[in-house]
Amino acid sequence: MTLYVIRGASVTALASPPAIISDGELVVQSIEDIEASGLSIAELAAIWNALPGATKLAKFKDRKAAARRLWAAFAELPVDPERAGSPAPRAGSKQAQVIDLFRRTEGATVAEVIAATGWAGERQPLELLVSNY
Repeated sequence: MTLYVIRGASVTALASPPAIISDGELVVQSIEDIEASGLSIAELAAIWNALPGATKLAKFKDRKAAARRLWAAFAELPVDPERAGSPAPRAGSKQAQVIDLFRRTEGATVAEVIAATGWAGERQPLELLVSNY
């Protein structure tokens, strides 16, 4: 079953659940999920207007109509092979900690990355730590 990840007005179709769901992302699997999403009619219209080939509209008649039209349009989206089935970092691993730091709204400082990972600058250049991310 295809899943759809909504971030802002952008929608990505995935063949399998994402390893990590970021803040601000919504995963939907059905019309009911769209209806229950809590997205406003204006947000649903913005998603519609951002879909490839969609005729722009100012608003939907109601939430049910929006969900029905969006779900039909989502089915036409190509499935993203890169994100599909990507492995999640092991919970509690240094990689997971660094990813969590970088996903925060305020990002992360070098000092926070060092503290979270125990990185020893004299033994390992920061570029190597980041490139292994």
